Amino acid sequence: MTTILYLLLIGLLAGILSGLFGIGGGLIIVPGLVYILGFTMHKATGTSLAVLLPPIGIVAVMTYYRQGNVDLKAAALIAAALVVGAWLGSLLAHRLTGPALRMAFGLFVVGMGVYLVYGAARRLGWF
Repeated sequence: MTTILYLLLIGLLAGILSGLFGIGGGLIIVPGLVYILGFTMHKATGTSLAVLLPPIGIVAVMTYYRQGNVDLKAAALIAAALVVGAWLGSLLAHRLTGPALRMAFGLFVVGMGVYLVYGAARRLGWF
């Protein structure tokens, strides 16, 4: 049950940020699956592609699927929450001024960058 809630939260957050900033799901979905649910990077990437199947293309997803790196249940749950989140994010985006939206996006990207670099550096044993 906890995993389902995490998958729905990842999808909702990805949807909100997609609607708010126009970003792709990989910036949220892949790190969420890896760091919150312990997916391998390959499985997280394959699952994210399954979520984004129509715009990305079935060939890439099939390649990951054949290697056992797509969780179809996780992809379906995230996709359902992504629809709701994108709607909520778009409503929020239209309440912000252009400069405020740009600042929020910049802070989000910098924060994610610092988080990802720090996590990778720790795993590489740099500190």
